[in-house]
Amino acid sequence: MLKIVNNSTNPYFNLAAEEYVLKKFDEECFMLWRNEPCIVVGKNQNTLSEINEDYVKENNIIVVRRLSGGGAVFHDLGNLNFTFVANDDSKSFSDFKKFTQPIIDVLKTIDINAEFTGRNDLTIDGKKFSGNAQYKYKNRIFHHGTLLFTSNIKDLSGALKVKKDKFKDKAVKSVKSRVTNISKHLKSPLTINEFMNLIMEHISKNPNVKEYIFTNEDIKNINKLVEDRYSKWEWNFGKSPKYTFKNEKKFKGGIIEAYLYVNKGIIESIDLYGDFFSAKDITDITKALTGIKHSREAIIEALSSYNINDYFSNITLEEFMSLF
Repeated sequence: MLKIVNNSTNPYFNLAAEEYVLKKFDEECFMLWRNEPCIVVGKNQNTLSEINEDYVKENNIIVVRRLSGGGAVFHDLGNLNFTFVANDDSKSFSDFKKFTQPIIDVLKTIDINAEFTGRNDLTIDGKKFSGNAQYKYKNRIFHHGTLLFTSNIKDLSGALKVKKDKFKDKAVKSVKSRVTNISKHLKSPLTINEFMNLIMEHISKNPNVKEYIFTNEDIKNINKLVEDRYSKWEWNFGKSPKYTFKNEKKFKGGIIEAYLYVNKGIIESIDLYGDFFSAKDITDITKALTGIKHSREAIIEALSSYNINDYFSNITLEEFMSLF
């Protein structure tokens, strides 16, 4: 097994690195890594229905989609991620306990009793500190999981809080759980770097484990994956399943109801209703917004040549934008 040293904290790079190792390496691998603040959504999720978009923008939180299924998770530098890449023995896929046992064993060495519970979680005293997911490619699988160590729980809950009634879709929904940080259960002080070292030392007890550092060629290929997939709106938002979005707001100029029908992140049709007054026909606006990305930037660009007050009297562009 290769023990991969990955010091990157770039979420796009780190998710691309997992895919690269899975598809390009022949050896089984283990990797520890951390991300700067980001939300990682599951392969089958509707991104917009999982995130608090205002909070994400205000706090410069990156949003990226992973290859594996499961729910959305928040990462920051207080969260440690681990990845196993293995050759599939036809029993490993969905055998979450097999890959999480080394983490449980390490925690026992520092007097923390962790348990594997439910489908894919690790808990301490009934509170979740690790969520896990898997992905299969040909005869290879990767298993990855989060390890909340000193993560900002306020950011975690704020970034993932969203009004579900705005969206109607068949996407996989995240299950919210009571969460905890490993650091809260320590008997003696321990830094996240020291915890990382404990895990690496445990993995290294296997005499067949060899350390591996990404070469310049590896980094070049991983960055190509970042460029082609992981940093793109089309992957992170456009891959969302078909959904209907609805919202209603009351402004000084009246009530507006918005109904959007979105496929692959593109607004296929839009209806606007309400008791507002308009000097011009609002079909100009609905036509302008049809066929564009369901994103703030795309909507603002599409409306740049229109005076919103002509269509929604006493309602500003910023207020109108809050509907979406």
